[in-house]
Amino acid sequence: MLEMADQGLTHVAYNVSELDESLAFYAKYAGMRVVHQRGREGGSRVAWISDATRPFVLVLIEERRRRWLRFPTSWRGRRRGCFSHLGVACASRGELDALVHRARTEGVLEAGPRELPPPVGYLALLRDPDGYTLELSVGQEVGRAVGA
Repeated sequence: MLEMADQGLTHVAYNVSELDESLAFYAKYAGMRVVHQRGREGGSRVAWISDATRPFVLVLIEERRRRWLRFPTSWRGRRRGCFSHLGVACASRGELDALVHRARTEGVLEAGPRELPPPVGYLALLRDPDGYTLELSVGQEVGRAVGA
């Protein structure tokens, strides 16, 4: 198994209306395969796909009906619409916590930090100057999923 450390840009996430169609598209045109998948048919599903050349995945989030995202209770109502975002892995919880402290002080912390079940890990959401989301995380192990 190829072992890669998660640090730096690890993923970009897109909302998609039909996950299976998107998986077929990216397999056919970009040579990407599923390295992690969760959720259920008929409900919201998530797939991590990669070309396995680096610890990086495209996260496809199926949202057949546009609705408020279902975050943990303390995060509800913070965002509308899609959850497209950039994901950056920090070297440690200490680094993430220091960045969260800075983001909170500067008024750009959107949510977190919060520990979520695997493979999501410890993360926080920040808002860039145009309102886009930057996810900072520790423990997602994208490199492990890609190298599997």
